Amino acid sequence: MSEEQKGPGWGRWLVIGVVVVAGLGLIRGNGHDGATSADPTPSAAASSAPPSGAAPSADPSAAPSKPPGRYDPADYAAPVRQYAAEAGVNPQLLMAILYNESYKPHDPELERAWQRSKPDASFGIANMHRAAFDDTKPGRPFASRQWEELPDDRNLAVQAAAWHLHDLAAQLPARPSVSLSRDELVALGYNAGAGNMLAFARGVKIGSQAQSYLDRLRDNWTKSGEAVK
Repeated sequence: MSEEQKGPGWGRWLVIGVVVVAGLGLIRGNGHDGATSADPTPSAAASSAPPSGAAPSADPSAAPSKPPGRYDPADYAAPVRQYAAEAGVNPQLLMAILYNESYKPHDPELERAWQRSKPDASFGIANMHRAAFDDTKPGRPFASRQWEELPDDRNLAVQAAAWHLHDLAAQLPARPSVSLSRDELVALGYNAGAGNMLAFARGVKIGSQAQSYLDRLRDNWTKSGEAVK
């Protein structure tokens, strides 16, 4: 989910973005056809069409899967409500996860360039790792989809995150031994993994990184509720 969030955050991603985009320009400018590359800025890349043959959005009737320009999780309130209902999870929780995971640029080209240098990087606006996606999708409406599609299909990213939250919630005991809400525990599971979530539910002290994620979730909670009304 967001092990990458253990770093400094947006400033780190801004530096990475500049380096990666510059690298992409060099790669394109020295391609086999010798053509001059187009300006690979995040806004230009975000407005480009998906690769030929790409699978359709998880739900074409929902919000645009990859809009041009800035990214605001609230723009995806419709698919959040839809897929939260489909998976039986709290839409406010799902939206808060998107806000928590919005710390880095979500441009498909930038994500793939970063993943080439860091193969275990996460993909999509919900920052889902390959193993989590592959463990979640069997028997689900998106079972035929691939993790590599997440950067190009934001609705798919929301749907996969919703079902992953569902699976985490199903592992919680009926009565956790802590005062944290079930939604808070599930969010911690999304960030730190199911094993840590269950440990926290038993009363194990939350580490500083997980606590930071929980603090951000609480900060984002009210606006997440407003977004999904």
